[in-house]
Amino acid sequence: VTLYGVFTNHYSANGPSRCLLLELLDISVSELLLHSSNQGCSMWMIQHCARDVLEALAFLHHKGYVHADLKPRNILWSAEEECFKLIDFGLSFKEGNQDVKYIQTDGYRAPEAELQNCLAQAGLQSETECTSAVDLWSLGIVLLEMFSGMKLKHTVQSQEWKTNSSAIIDRIFASEGVVNSAIPAYHLRDLIKSMLHCDQGKRASAEKALCSPFFSIPFAPHIEDLVMLPTPVLRLLNVLSDASLQCEEEYEDILEDIKEECQKYGPVVSLLIPKENPGKGQVFVEYANAGDSKAAQKMLTGKIFDGKFVVATFYPLSAYKRGYLYQNLL
Repeated sequence: VTLYGVFTNHYSANGPSRCLLLELLDISVSELLLHSSNQGCSMWMIQHCARDVLEALAFLHHKGYVHADLKPRNILWSAEEECFKLIDFGLSFKEGNQDVKYIQTDGYRAPEAELQNCLAQAGLQSETECTSAVDLWSLGIVLLEMFSGMKLKHTVQSQEWKTNSSAIIDRIFASEGVVNSAIPAYHLRDLIKSMLHCDQGKRASAEKALCSPFFSIPFAPHIEDLVMLPTPVLRLLNVLSDASLQCEEEYEDILEDIKEECQKYGPVVSLLIPKENPGKGQVFVEYANAGDSKAAQKMLTGKIFDGKFVVATFYPLSAYKRGYLYQNLL
């Protein structure tokens, strides 16, 4: 997460306090889990989140730091940079120089951190130091929750989990309620298992986890993903008919009308309406920033245009810039 500056609040009830000015981010993984309605997130979203967080951890761990409080609430979507980012470094520490004894949150706490916390409460010193491996454990639980659509706090604190967590993970992936193609799901399962070894020495590092075959599989976002994750690009559905695409004069008039309407919410950088598949008849509007795109999405959704109810979603800027239009998004 980008740090813009630091200032002192002299009016705090507990005296002057140092404040960090950070970039404004969007929806958290915690909120995405609430919206998944126990169905789990799409493979595209899980892959996107896993790769972004692992890249953040690889950088952090290379510098010798441990985040120590990785959880859904601390992973937020950046609409401007189109990626998930880590926030809240309040429990972070330099590896080998831990100055915070109580680390991580219930449900996402690695076994060695659990032991350390218990010993600290009893006034005892743990013989095992917590390392960057605690972050991989937390991420493994987060990804398992994103896949299953369930909060797993009570599951990971159960005796059955401590006895055979691998069997529970297998059971989650074999669940009839989980609808995912077999091979990608197995790759994700193996990736998660590599992060959830009780022995921290056997846990995959962030750098090694990024080499998983799960990240080599191309996924397309679901329409729900494009509604939930803002980007500077807006995609309008149910606007043009096949007839209007074939009539050049009508097409140009509609193009001008759409541009005029969309410019009410901010400067339009580019506008594209493909006449052939993929993307035939869809309207892609690129704004200068995600703030304008979000305002337009809110106002245009449900609006009647040429007798039709408009459906407005966001669209990945990176795919749009490459000219890549997803064929199937449902």
